[in-house]
Amino acid sequence: MTQSQPSISPKPLILAIVDGFGIAENNPANAIGLAKTPNIDTFVQEYTALAVQASSEAVGLPLGEMGNSETGHLNIGAGKIVYQDLPRINHAIFDKSFYKNTVLNVAIDTAEKNNGSVHIMGLVSSGGVHSFLDHLYAILDICKKKNAKKVWIHAFLDGRDTPFNSGKEFVRQLSDYIKGSGVGSIASITGRFYAMDRDNHWERIEKVYRAITEGASEYRFGDPIEAIESWYAKKIYDEEIEPTVIEKDGAPIATIQSGDSVLFFNFRPDRARELTHAFVSADFSGFERVKLENIYFVTMAEYEASQPVFVAFPPEEVECPLPCQLAQAGLWQLHIAETEKYAHVTYFLNGGKEGKTENEDDILIPSPRIASYAEKPEMSAYEITARIEEELAKGLYDVVIVNYANPDMVGHTGDLKATIKAVEVVDECLGRLYQLIQPDGCLIITADHGNAEIMFDVQTGHINKQHTALPVPVLIIGEQFKNHDQNRELYQLIPSGVLADVTPTVLKILHIPQPKEMKGTSLV
Repeated sequence: MTQSQPSISPKPLILAIVDGFGIAENNPANAIGLAKTPNIDTFVQEYTALAVQASSEAVGLPLGEMGNSETGHLNIGAGKIVYQDLPRINHAIFDKSFYKNTVLNVAIDTAEKNNGSVHIMGLVSSGGVHSFLDHLYAILDICKKKNAKKVWIHAFLDGRDTPFNSGKEFVRQLSDYIKGSGVGSIASITGRFYAMDRDNHWERIEKVYRAITEGASEYRFGDPIEAIESWYAKKIYDEEIEPTVIEKDGAPIATIQSGDSVLFFNFRPDRARELTHAFVSADFSGFERVKLENIYFVTMAEYEASQPVFVAFPPEEVECPLPCQLAQAGLWQLHIAETEKYAHVTYFLNGGKEGKTENEDDILIPSPRIASYAEKPEMSAYEITARIEEELAKGLYDVVIVNYANPDMVGHTGDLKATIKAVEVVDECLGRLYQLIQPDGCLIITADHGNAEIMFDVQTGHINKQHTALPVPVLIIGEQFKNHDQNRELYQLIPSGVLADVTPTVLKILHIPQPKEMKGTSLV
């Protein structure tokens, strides 16, 4: 760094992201409500105090899913809702854009051009963790619309994210859909134990590969329901069903051949990579295979950036997130966090991009090396705050973005007393940040998701170590944001926006025009 840029009022602006700091009613399970937080209490009563949603569809996650640190920081930085794969694909089906998806349509056209077949494979399940049955149905709808004649389904059975013996019903539903649409046939079934390995058990993947490309399996049936019932009779259920070929007149009804198109409709990458490698990797060494040529291989989402496949729904691009906007405005910025959350105020806040922007300095403060953060609930919060004080004393930075990990990381231990202490430490640090913005700066306090506000179930007493789906605060502290209400309390704040509104708020306060790609709305 060589010099400071001209001051833009307010200076400095500090964005403090308090990890795991959600809003809930005060009760014996709420570590935040139980903690002594004189600074936060004052901020809520004397300045602009708002709440935003930080979970579920409000941050691009499936309905009802709790927020997480990666998603939270990604949404904050992007200034728009960044949809994760499942809700993004669901939305594409809802608004009909799915049916115009270029990659999916070209895959079907290519098979027709090659006089080949369309093979659709994936987890036939409503679990919503790796796949979703409606996505398979939508692909079949495209096949019907394009009058595809040779459409084959290789059904992987679940039994982990769904009941252990639910596969029969899902396959029955699929069979009914096939009959209704007149498109497709089930060519094989196999349990996810084999088809979706992620621990380099290549002998499992080999069994699947040979079954669906060569028809090589000792287990053959004329009907998929009959096949599943046969496995159930042996007390072998969905997940562990071995690769099983559906045959007609003693031969497999279909196998994947050179020139065919393969559509892998799982959207989660980790358990889809190995089977994909077996089909597309030039230097594959997992097992001896017959390499198929001219395969048009489609993955629903990106499994690995380096794989030579066509991706139906590639990662959503985040154009010029908050750090980029600040840099373009010529502002110097400092990003600081301890080890546990360093990636969040750098990589994730920057739209999932490596590296830093112009005029940006990143500082990593080591997290304490201890067995449990309950042993040291202050973690490295004091060191972070002291370093901010030191850096701002130089008069160089316009914006500071800091993450305090304590409520989340200590909350994950399930230790109520330690989590209360963690919250109190952060409150003390926020009070010190307040002093740093005097006389004309601005302090914005928010969170990426909840955690510390529900430490146990008040009905059962069961400890809760997870995140929550509750809203989080947005406290805007500065001379121009005074809004006195002596009776206002944190738990009373009602959500009036989403996390993606934080960056538009920052930009407005800094008099930086909001770019059109940011769909969030300023909260002030």
